[in-house]
Amino acid sequence: MHRFANPARFLRIARPATGWLLALGLLLIAAGVLGGLFVTPPDYLQGETVRILYIHVPTAWLGMSGWSGIAIASLFTIVWRHPLAGVAARAIAPVGALFAFLCLATGSIWGRPTWGTWWEWDGRLTSMLVLFFLYLGYIALAAADKERGPDGRVAAIFGLVGAVNLPIIHFSVKWWRTLHQGESIELTGSSVAPELLWPLPLTLVGFSALFGALVLIRMRTELAETKAEARLKRMVTQ
Repeated sequence: MHRFANPARFLRIARPATGWLLALGLLLIAAGVLGGLFVTPPDYLQGETVRILYIHVPTAWLGMSGWSGIAIASLFTIVWRHPLAGVAARAIAPVGALFAFLCLATGSIWGRPTWGTWWEWDGRLTSMLVLFFLYLGYIALAAADKERGPDGRVAAIFGLVGAVNLPIIHFSVKWWRTLHQGESIELTGSSVAPELLWPLPLTLVGFSALFGALVLIRMRTELAETKAEARLKRMVTQ
């Protein structure tokens, strides 16, 4: 990872990668959503509402994966003092918060006709809401930490501590009797019918690529702002 510690070397890779990820993401999302809306049949039990699966599952996955990325970047900040780790974590946080919010919103839309309520304080929903608030807290803390100096250790510690919520989200449907259904897709198989399942990998990969592109855009923007600020400081001191 220290090969990419040099911002110039990182940017040489990030610039073309951003465009490729963005194009791939939008293409796969379009294919998956169109297939899910117009090709797959309605579910025998949930009817047409099952189609929100193709957005809800990827946003839930990426909402959790985003915080995993923050935790890994925080570890690199604390242990190895990687110069781009803090930049990566700060770039991930708003994107992860967006996907966590979309997960909650689509879950509520799905829950209303399926469960008869927009919201229920069960384990999965509550722990996901906690994750969203953790993102907001991290964004505010990272901004304040950055103002104090380039160290970023306070935000990094928060990023590691907040990762405790991830296994709670994952195992909540197994630990507690909950309104939220159990895991429909696991490594050992899936309870979702194949004719409904096939668009989901498209949207999973598509939203993942879009997530990566948005993070790279934010990282490149922060590095450009830092470079511009350094140039202004040099001009002032001359």
